[in-house]
Amino acid sequence: MDFWTHLLDEWTLYEWQSLADDWVFVFAMAFFLFEIIRLVIKKEMTWATAGDCFANFVTLVAHVGLVAVFAGVYLAAFYLIYPTYSLTLMPSNYWTVALCIILADLAYYFEHRVAHRMGLGWATHTVHHSSPYFNISVAYRHGPLDAIFGLPFYIPLVFIGFDPFLVLLSASLVQLYQTLLHTDTIGKLPRFYEAVMNTPSHHRVHHGSNPQYIDKNYAGIFIIWDKMFGTFAEEEETVIYGVSPPIKSVNPIVVFFHGFTGLTRKIWHAKGLSNKLAYLIQPPGWHPKNDQ
Repeated sequence: MDFWTHLLDEWTLYEWQSLADDWVFVFAMAFFLFEIIRLVIKKEMTWATAGDCFANFVTLVAHVGLVAVFAGVYLAAFYLIYPTYSLTLMPSNYWTVALCIILADLAYYFEHRVAHRMGLGWATHTVHHSSPYFNISVAYRHGPLDAIFGLPFYIPLVFIGFDPFLVLLSASLVQLYQTLLHTDTIGKLPRFYEAVMNTPSHHRVHHGSNPQYIDKNYAGIFIIWDKMFGTFAEEEETVIYGVSPPIKSVNPIVVFFHGFTGLTRKIWHAKGLSNKLAYLIQPPGWHPKNDQ
């Protein structure tokens, strides 16, 4: 019991997050190199693929810069609640780390689902889905608001009483786990693992534009959330990656801003303030009745 109840200070939690970020990136880049070599051997490596990968990493640089800015916003928002308005103050130990990761994963499920079903959310998240390829570099393809969109979904964890640094660590681990799922080189894993955990197979479905795959498999770490809330789909037919209509560009600026360019165009042409605002909260594909 001493191990599980051993107290962890905020500096330790911060160090864990930094180490996880660094080592997952190192592993991801090594695996990405393997994927590129595999494409070259199969003679499937093209200039279009290379350009797409380049665009992915440029959006990553932009995202890292925005994370540096918004990390302070996250902590400021969290500390406005913690500890003054928290329901309780939970100690940071291995038990609460495990519990916080599970709850952060549940929070991510709803964040991810909203990002798909809300105009403003999809404007930033569509960047991640717009690649017609599926390799580790796609995990680093980010949109302009990705660094801040999840804030409202993690505030409840601070309100419950988890330390803000533990919430940031847990949210980071949920994201890092998914990084390694962006590959089409790994088939289905053992059935017991596929039943509970998110896997490359499940996440390929999520990136599919096939009709039966759209808006499925929002999970971060545990696929059980999709099974509980009716958004699960098994990988059955070959996945077609990308968005409809496709952006047909590897220009990093076009890739990074195309979601907001499209949303802005719709808002500009919409008649009436209510319709303009509705584009921000209605699902992608929505149009005012008189515009359909």
